[in-house]
Amino acid sequence: MVGGGAPVVVQSMTNTDTADIDATVKQVMQLARAGSEIVRITVDRDESAAAVPIIRDRLAFMGYDVPLVGDFHYIGHKLLTDHPACAEALAKYRINPGNVGFKAKRDTQFATLIEIANRYDKPVRIGVNWGSLDEELLTRLMDENAASAAPISAAAVQREAIIQSALLSAARAEELGMARDRIILSTKVSDVQHLIAVYQDLAARCDYALHLGLTEAGMGSKGIVASSAALGILLQQGIGDTIRISLTPEPGGDRTTEVKVAQELLQTMGFRQFLPVVAACPGCGRTTSTTFQTLAKDIQDHLNTSMPEWRERYPGVETLSVAVMGCIVNGPGESKHANIGISLPGTGETPAAPVFVDGEKVATLRGADVADQFKAMVADYIEKKFGAGRQDAAE
Repeated sequence: MVGGGAPVVVQSMTNTDTADIDATVKQVMQLARAGSEIVRITVDRDESAAAVPIIRDRLAFMGYDVPLVGDFHYIGHKLLTDHPACAEALAKYRINPGNVGFKAKRDTQFATLIEIANRYDKPVRIGVNWGSLDEELLTRLMDENAASAAPISAAAVQREAIIQSALLSAARAEELGMARDRIILSTKVSDVQHLIAVYQDLAARCDYALHLGLTEAGMGSKGIVASSAALGILLQQGIGDTIRISLTPEPGGDRTTEVKVAQELLQTMGFRQFLPVVAACPGCGRTTSTTFQTLAKDIQDHLNTSMPEWRERYPGVETLSVAVMGCIVNGPGESKHANIGISLPGTGETPAAPVFVDGEKVATLRGADVADQFKAMVADYIEKKFGAGRQDAAE
């Protein structure tokens, strides 16, 4: 479910050729395992449209029921008309009003898309992007602004064109019989301040479900920071029902990074809980040993790689909190706040590491294998709190 008070949903998109069925199925599975709750795929030609139902069926056979969204540009009306199995297999259609059709064909081709969506009872995302904005609408608004007695900036006119494109298209979809709660809007730009402004204005002018994303956010930390800054502000204001972090992957990089960032953003802000939290100190002159760094990384990596299995085996394990601290200053206090935490000895401190479970000191670890001892205690805690041990105790 999207909108209407439901939790904010994490979405991602494949970058495979959809006609390459094996590659697309593999990547959708990877994204779904990482936690993507909706996956968008490109449907750009007959071969990709024909592949969609096969992809859906293979995923279902493998136990993946993640909704697939078809991304249509230019010829979506034709592809959905010619490939009814594709129209049926997709969970949602994404339509860009800036390239759904041009001049006299625009209204007819848009109507065809909506009529097909209604026929198969599919929701539609009307996704406006400032890189493919309706030029006729933008030109008209620019001309009106130039003739105005109190003209606004060109950037403000462009934002208005983006919003009008989305709202006018949504109104037309309703006229064609689409229910209001089956329409999702997005108005994506690649500038942080413009994105915030356009979504704030859009949210004030409608009650449609909204999909958030900073388009072409970029690569690496730049894309992560820009997306988090923009989406964090909007989410804090109660704006947004689905989100995507549109990162440019490194060559040969992991496509699932965008899913993990979206989850971390929602979890950090307290809106969703996806993964156990590992609190670890940043280190200082009191922590010249790197033991706490290595242990924190080992624990975090272990939790992350185990989560696909643990979600089924240990219900609620995503709420787990672990602390790995490096010295006596904040170590015991932070460890007491976690479900299970360890305070490793800092420089010059006694070579002992107290362990706290649910706020109580339960052990003091010593020796060269402290890290292995603690990891075993974490595994034991998870089994007792979230596994069969908890169920047996309840009985």
